[in-house]
Amino acid sequence: MSSNQYNKLVNLQREYFNSGATASLNHRKNALRTLKKLVDTDGAELTAAVEKDLHRSPEFTKIIEMNAVNVEIDYFLDNIDEWAAPNYVEKTLGQILDTPMVVSDPKGVVLLLAPWNYPVNLVLMPLIPIIAAGNTVIIKPSELAVNTANAFERVFSKYFEKEFIAVVQGGIPETTELLKERYDHIVYTGCTPVAKIILAAAAKHITPCTLELGGKCPVIVCDDADIDITAKRLAWGKWMNNGQTCLAPDYVMVTPATKPKLVQALLSAVTSFYGSDAQKSSDFSRIINTRHFDRLNNIIKTSNGEILFQGGKPDRDDLFIPPTIIEATEDDSTMEDELFGPILPIITVQNLSEALSKIQSGEKPLAAYIFTRSNANVDRLLKETSSGGVTVNDVVFHMTVDTLPFGGVGSSGFGRYRGKFGFTEFTHPKAVLKRGFFGESLASARYPPMTPAKSKDLAKITGTRVAVPKVVSKYLPTLLVLVTGLILGVILQRFLN
Repeated sequence: MSSNQYNKLVNLQREYFNSGATASLNHRKNALRTLKKLVDTDGAELTAAVEKDLHRSPEFTKIIEMNAVNVEIDYFLDNIDEWAAPNYVEKTLGQILDTPMVVSDPKGVVLLLAPWNYPVNLVLMPLIPIIAAGNTVIIKPSELAVNTANAFERVFSKYFEKEFIAVVQGGIPETTELLKERYDHIVYTGCTPVAKIILAAAAKHITPCTLELGGKCPVIVCDDADIDITAKRLAWGKWMNNGQTCLAPDYVMVTPATKPKLVQALLSAVTSFYGSDAQKSSDFSRIINTRHFDRLNNIIKTSNGEILFQGGKPDRDDLFIPPTIIEATEDDSTMEDELFGPILPIITVQNLSEALSKIQSGEKPLAAYIFTRSNANVDRLLKETSSGGVTVNDVVFHMTVDTLPFGGVGSSGFGRYRGKFGFTEFTHPKAVLKRGFFGESLASARYPPMTPAKSKDLAKITGTRVAVPKVVSKYLPTLLVLVTGLILGVILQRFLN
């Protein structure tokens, strides 16, 4: 599409949004139900496309990418009436006769820029709260997952009109043109360098963003952990999707006493999952393209650490990088940036304090993990480090809880979604104060000219915070009208008698 076509598309969606169509709760619910129908009816086309892009089996893609989508839709359908309703808030004595509330306003036209590593899930999961919040959306799938992007364009055009949900395609030039338009919110999942470009583009229009980035997600394995279980869970989270997961463990810190046991357990786990040559395993995905293959292969070649395990040989033609475990140091090539691949550095630390200090000295990661039986150790991780999320005695799993927010902090991003957090993210909490014409004498002290008596009266109201329960906030004005009417009715009745 040309820049002029992008402009027409954005204007078309803004006109549709301004018509009020998407604000209707029935419209939102119907859109969610239609999205669920899309997943159920055409999901096989999407999973087949992912297989072509990432050499990942459709069955596994359905489990890790598709199933959560239907669950999330059901969660929204069950709760959207409550989330969209006005939220009556506590008030103070100065607003005793008023009704303050928060109204969740849809934002408008949203641009959704999706990644390639989970090319279905990371389109559909943020899409759910975007449309449930009452917005329109332009989806730009990753051009690196070309088969999935093509499938999305075909599938979405069958179910949705482009003035509501549109899929556009292209690479860097097209995305650059797309970002010149004004949106009401931008969602991007990907890497930090690209996020900086998006923020710069958004700043021209003062457009809010949700950035889901990554970082070097650390793992601490304490001496009291169950090593066999730890190794299985680590191996699963690290080499799922060939390590191309933003929440994947990036490096492991362990003491000299526990390291040999952990390494041996990891070797057993990886071999049991993928065999001695993971290239032959139907469960082991491939690297997305040759550029990322060369990047990862170069990291392995330039590492100063000892390779403790490598489950096969790198194969550029097959885009295969094997699961690789390296005994590394802090200045090793494996520790420079987020790996986003099947390489696992293991760093030796003397104790928990040293491990926590290493996390503190780096950028804030999207997730941090600890394996321990000690609640005190867990408390120290939570209090002494900052990360987007934490899973204790496992990895990745905090993202599967739909009542928890998913998002980063600092360089790992900002903004969050999942469940109500997503609904809140893509709406504007509009402050509303409803006042009646009753009780004007109580507020007359605010009017000039100011006198000592008025000043004294105002000081009583404004100088001390006296909270009024929310139930009073909601019903007191109505109650006062009813009581006033009742009193007037009694007076009138007596007068007529």
